[in-house]
Amino acid sequence: MDLQLKGKTALVFGGSKGLGRGIADALAAEGVAVAIVARTQATIDRAVSEITARGGRAIGLAGDLANWASIETAVKSARDQLGPIDILVNNSGGPPPSGVIGVKPEVWEAQFHAMVMPFFRVTDMLIAEMRSRKWGRVLNVASFSVVEPIPSIGISNTLRSAIVGWAKTLANEVARDGITVNTLLPGSIATDRQIQLTAATAKRQNITPEEARRRTESAIPVGRVGTPEEFGAVAAFYASPLAAYVTGSLIRIDGGLIRSV
Repeated sequence: MDLQLKGKTALVFGGSKGLGRGIADALAAEGVAVAIVARTQATIDRAVSEITARGGRAIGLAGDLANWASIETAVKSARDQLGPIDILVNNSGGPPPSGVIGVKPEVWEAQFHAMVMPFFRVTDMLIAEMRSRKWGRVLNVASFSVVEPIPSIGISNTLRSAIVGWAKTLANEVARDGITVNTLLPGSIATDRQIQLTAATAKRQNITPEEARRRTESAIPVGRVGTPEEFGAVAAFYASPLAAYVTGSLIRIDGGLIRSV
């Protein structure tokens, strides 16, 4: 299927590995020029090299969502090199596993400024230009925990839910400008983050990581974890003109893991 994305530009945060890399790969395969922003130069260089080797167009930019100056510089550089950004992929790492009782105020504040505030600020940097061109896509990567909270990641449950409320409000504000805003809810996807959470579960339950992984897979109706490639394919569709009538939505990519309808 031709997703009609050839010639578009995208800015993908966390695009050097994991979920962000899955999205960057899928968009590049559809002819999108992709700007990857991540913290580690080695993984950025590897991602750009692999995408370009397959015939895609990609640039890499160093930036840390916890350091706004670096992100502002990266966004401006992406626009200077690629032109106006058509597709924004807001994607951040998650905080360490924890509950919510006893979390220090400074931890809440630091995680909010690393996980949530950059979504708001980067989108505000780009949304006016999208509105002037009457076309744009904002995709936010959250977690299925905004629908079904996960006890072991209380900070993430809380802060990613704030993104959902913001995204729904934004979607309604820009819908008539040809811009869609959707939030992707990954379930268990084979990423470094998934390995970290599996290890934390194993420690908490006093079982081996292998047993924790087996239990995770047995709880998923399709019987396995997903892949970044599968996640990226869904994201590419919702970034495309073919999904123009879908906005303000939560998109579950979870193998049926979420139990609610």
